[in-house]
Amino acid sequence: MKVRFAVSAAVVATAVAGGLLTAAPAQAAGGVSIYRVYYNSPGTDDRSNTSLNAEWVQLYNSSSSAISISNWKLKDRAGWTYTFSGTIGAKRYVTVHTGRGSNTAGHRYWGRAAYVWNNDGDTAYLRKASGTLVDSCSWNATGSSKYC
Repeated sequence: MKVRFAVSAAVVATAVAGGLLTAAPAQAAGGVSIYRVYYNSPGTDDRSNTSLNAEWVQLYNSSSSAISISNWKLKDRAGWTYTFSGTIGAKRYVTVHTGRGSNTAGHRYWGRAAYVWNNDGDTAYLRKASGTLVDSCSWNATGSSKYC
């Protein structure tokens, strides 16, 4: 028995040192992640508030507890930043729309008069107040939305 354990420990140590085993992302255990990005609003990009609000990012809290997202940031590659306040409930979604509107528990509004997410490819980054990356989602020029 001791020989098997010694061999198994050696195999695991070698795999870890060689980068074959990595820690699972925090989301796997439950937490907030980017669920979907709708980066190409339907119709003509006319910068109307309706069109701007049809561009959005949706977060999901897969845990069984509410999570504070106060001062967390949602950013694109260019650095446009939305700062959150409040919490996201257990097993709940929060959708961040680009345009103007009245914030609710499930819908937040960036208040911008221009689009954020590039139709030909971009990345959405979600960071904690400390700057730690929580999740990211990238896309290219195909389609109008991406499940992350």
